Amino acid sequence: VQLVESGGGLVQAGGSLRLSCVTSGFTFDDYAIGWFRQAPGKEREGVSCISTNDGRRYYTDSVKGRFTISTDNAKNTVYLQMNSLKPEDTAVYYCAAIVWGHVDNWHDENGYDYWGQGTQVTVSS
Repeated sequence: VQLVESGGGLVQAGGSLRLSCVTSGFTFDDYAIGWFRQAPGKEREGVSCISTNDGRRYYTDSVKGRFTISTDNAKNTVYLQMNSLKPEDTAVYYCAAIVWGHVDNWHDENGYDYWGQGTQVTVSS
């Protein structure tokens, strides 16, 4: 099983980045894919999640209206489009897979079976 994030980088406040999470080794449609982030000295928090088989989307309040999660099921890939970035969005971003039947608890990292290695997002003021 692999989840590989990419697309992180350094961007000025107000800018945009698109993160990708390419997955392999499990049945994509059986899982929802979530994005988490962890800033220095803070706990990891759920940012967004998408159920790959029915398209349900979830967002934490701080990113609603700025971030959009999407999926390309043919490529087993999930994207996180991040617009209007703020310095407080600076963190390591991780994607992770949770069985779709548990997606209502998407914000709880303990429910996830597989994790990627993370990609750094830095937003300068």
